Amino acid sequence: MNYWYSYWQKYWKQFLVAALFVTLEAVCDLLQPTIMASIIDIGVAGRDMDYVLQMGGIMLLVTAGGALAATARNIISSTVSQQVGTELRGQVYGKIQTLPLAAVDKFDRASLVTRLTNDVTQIQSLVNGMMRISLKAPILCIGGLIMAVSLNPRLSSVLAVVVPVVGLLIFINMRIGYPMFLAVQEALDKLNQAVREMVAGIRVVRAFNRFTYEQTKFQAVNVGFQERSVKALRRMAVFGPSIALTMNLGIVAVLWLGNYGVQSGQMQVGHIIAFINYMTQILFALVVISLVFNVFIRARVSAGRISEVLAVQGMAEDVAEDGQESVFGQGRIDFEKVYFAYEGTKPVLENISLTCLPGETVGIIGPTGSGKSSLVQLIPRLYEPTAGTIKLDGRDIRLLSPRLLREKMAFVPQRALLFSGSILDNIRWGKAGATPAEIEAAARIAQAHDFIMGFPEGYETRIGQGGVNLSGGQKQRLAIARALVRKPDILILDDATSAVDSATEAHIWQALENYTAKLTCFIIAQRISSVMTADKIVVLDDGKLAGTGSHRELLANCAVYREICHSQFGKEEC
Repeated sequence: MNYWYSYWQKYWKQFLVAALFVTLEAVCDLLQPTIMASIIDIGVAGRDMDYVLQMGGIMLLVTAGGALAATARNIISSTVSQQVGTELRGQVYGKIQTLPLAAVDKFDRASLVTRLTNDVTQIQSLVNGMMRISLKAPILCIGGLIMAVSLNPRLSSVLAVVVPVVGLLIFINMRIGYPMFLAVQEALDKLNQAVREMVAGIRVVRAFNRFTYEQTKFQAVNVGFQERSVKALRRMAVFGPSIALTMNLGIVAVLWLGNYGVQSGQMQVGHIIAFINYMTQILFALVVISLVFNVFIRARVSAGRISEVLAVQGMAEDVAEDGQESVFGQGRIDFEKVYFAYEGTKPVLENISLTCLPGETVGIIGPTGSGKSSLVQLIPRLYEPTAGTIKLDGRDIRLLSPRLLREKMAFVPQRALLFSGSILDNIRWGKAGATPAEIEAAARIAQAHDFIMGFPEGYETRIGQGGVNLSGGQKQRLAIARALVRKPDILILDDATSAVDSATEAHIWQALENYTAKLTCFIIAQRISSVMTADKIVVLDDGKLAGTGSHRELLANCAVYREICHSQFGKEEC
């Protein structure tokens, strides 16, 4: 839990200053009943107006001092809680950036969003509360007990009964509340996931006219969240009235005992009023403590969920980079008996041994689900092999800095993802310092320049989130341009032209021939026409290596490749 301790190390001084102001405020609150008792018993009873005015002035000064202390405490607590929230969000966001994709898949995207927003807000609320009411309440409670006992020991017997009962109620509240609010947060995850899926797939929902189905599905999740929240809050709602009832019964007991004390001359009216005020402060403090515990319960759940993310070992971004630049040569990739499986599934790659020479274009083809994308995602260490070794220019990539490794590569995934901003920004995303000339050159190779210039604003055309205002083929071509502007040593194209028409695809591969002459290029494709001219074609089938070689060699020796060719071109053409 070093990450939580680090916040204490950073903000303990502000916490102590806030505690000082809270203590001053509590002392001012504790003095007021005693001053009021003296006004009643001495000033009012003795008809001494000067004494009443004098003590009244002191009471006003004490009240003003408490107000100033409360203002200072509020400023400090609000500032610190906002800073903690901002830093914690940044820490969690940074951690998510370094998480292995297997961990991201495990947590689920919607859950990570909830942890980054709602859970951090719960921690922020706890910090704010701890520096305000949670510090004041114990001081009021303990100070009130001391003042009440010193004021009238006989009436203090009521507190000996009331305080333990309230304390027991608070303890039961905590025991019951924690698991219930954990269930509420899990239900919130499901709610966010449902919203995220609907928004991401709204075009499909409309195309298939599935509004009713999605509404019903969301309603089920929404009602589930409501039911868990209501159940938790209903259970918690029992404790507030129970504590209030105990407090009011205590006040009735004090008035009853005080009545006999006044009649017998053993007590004064001012003392009874002051004692009731102290008792009210004590019980109010206990109520506040119970409310703080409710916040603490939620924050504890949130802290546990955040800790789950922070505790996951990230990618080895801290591998020493000194001297590693010299390791990278021409881009030879060796797979040595590589196995890979996603968590909780059977292996998707088994015993893959393969060598890709520098400057070689390697086509990868196979049936759907054969492990093509999984294979190339191991090269930039998006996932780690379950067993075996992948080497870059003779060195195990696990010994290399992921940052330097990925700087030498460019990756175009199956699903072209663009970011909000201009077309220029999206292409430059591949290389921060790319010049307009480099961007245009990459766009021309990707066959994107013409359609970009067809927009009124050209390269400054704004793109909606995810590229919603572009076609699938346009998004893929921009994704290719983004990769090419990087000028990598290793280029990975994962079915990067699946949404592009055949004529445009042919122009892209023709333009790429010169570009890829001096780099290692991996091309995953469903169409044999996309890989026919590759230096080497790798055929995968059910996670296993079915064959390697040229187009002609595979037609003669690989049944899987031959079957794919026959299905696409017919037996006569193959």
